[in-house]
Amino acid sequence: MTDAKAARDYDPATVPIRPAATVMLIRDVADAGGGVEVFMLRRTLSAAFGSGMYVFPGGRVDESDGADREVAHRLAAIRECFEEAGVLLARTSDGEHVSDGHPALLARHGVHDGTVDLVGLCEEHGLVPAVDELAWVGHWITPMGESRRFDTRFYLAPAPVEQTSTHDDSETIASLWVHPDEALRREALGELRMLPPTIANLKLLAAFGSVDEAMDAARQMPPPTSVLPRLRFGPDGELLGLSIPGDADYDALA
Repeated sequence: MTDAKAARDYDPATVPIRPAATVMLIRDVADAGGGVEVFMLRRTLSAAFGSGMYVFPGGRVDESDGADREVAHRLAAIRECFEEAGVLLARTSDGEHVSDGHPALLARHGVHDGTVDLVGLCEEHGLVPAVDELAWVGHWITPMGESRRFDTRFYLAPAPVEQTSTHDDSETIASLWVHPDEALRREALGELRMLPPTIANLKLLAAFGSVDEAMDAARQMPPPTSVLPRLRFGPDGELLGLSIPGDADYDALA
């Protein structure tokens, strides 16, 4: 988060709000306890935003993602998932998911550095990006006062069992599959640092007993309401944290 001094070095009203997309990959828990696990990454300690935080794969929507807003967000989520988690959410002409060993997976670093276009990569290999498999379940906007602001859509998608997931060792330095309740427990203990949108979406996932249940519920949800947190400052101007709708002081904060 931005500290109070940095917040005074620019006009918060002039900070652009950039579109972004995040995808929560989920899989069924193998043991008898049931539920789902979600794939999480730890951002590098040198990241300008959310350094050291545990997040889901995601990033900005690019012009190359197209003019159609709905498709562009989903393509951005698929691209970021490929870059950061190594999972390409795409299907072959036979309707099968891309599996480990597919030649398209070798282009992960090229997509990451911008030398390979995701849509062009899929066309070259006869693949179709699985935009229809993503369900929109969350919508958060970075609060005014931050030096970087994003209008982020959170999507839910089943992890293809045919592919292995791993962090990129560049933007992300660690990864894990974890039950939402376990992730929340470790966050409360200070073991996993997270931002409020991540915590909120983990609470959403914790209620589901299987991937099918989660995806069925997600596809029936109406378009999510935008959540706009507000910065909470102390008497001396120090940043104390965020207030979200429903918090006692939310309406009183400018």
